Amino acid sequence: MNDNQIIEKIKQGEQQYFRVLYDRYFEYAVRVSTIILRNQQSSAKDVVQEAFIRVYRKLNQFDMDREFKPWFYTILLNECKRISQKNNDSEVAGEQVVEPLYQDRHPFIEYESLYIAIQQLEEHNRVPVILKYMHDMKDQEIADILQENVNTIKSRLYKARIKLKNLLKHESGGAVQ
Repeated sequence: MNDNQIIEKIKQGEQQYFRVLYDRYFEYAVRVSTIILRNQQSSAKDVVQEAFIRVYRKLNQFDMDREFKPWFYTILLNECKRISQKNNDSEVAGEQVVEPLYQDRHPFIEYESLYIAIQQLEEHNRVPVILKYMHDMKDQEIADILQENVNTIKSRLYKARIKLKNLLKHESGGAVQ
């Protein structure tokens, strides 16, 4: 059953299908929000919970001619921005508490250097990289989610790859090609 078929069931009153949608996207959503929020585990989980609440409330507004995944990630990224701004305000006030790295079932041990390098990118480069390479999204999908021109996304991905190459090269003492 694809996402739109599940949403159709939910719209018809079969609320138990929301759990299927939740289970399908929860782990990826936590992973994305954890990276975007730079390993603030409780904030990442709060973001994901709030994103699913917003999805549930706005499901009747979802355009069934579109794909669910980009719509969901738009909501998730907007919630990440909101929480990030809130945390920055708290950080200024001295209330920021950094929590340990999120432990998911598929840790990035073999890609730890890359994972750390991605977190060093600025948000406008980091988010497209996450969506492109962790979620296999097309440039146009990323542009739609971030409400940017597709050429802007291509440029940001290009610049991000150069920055990542330099970060990894610096870390490994120049061994990255």
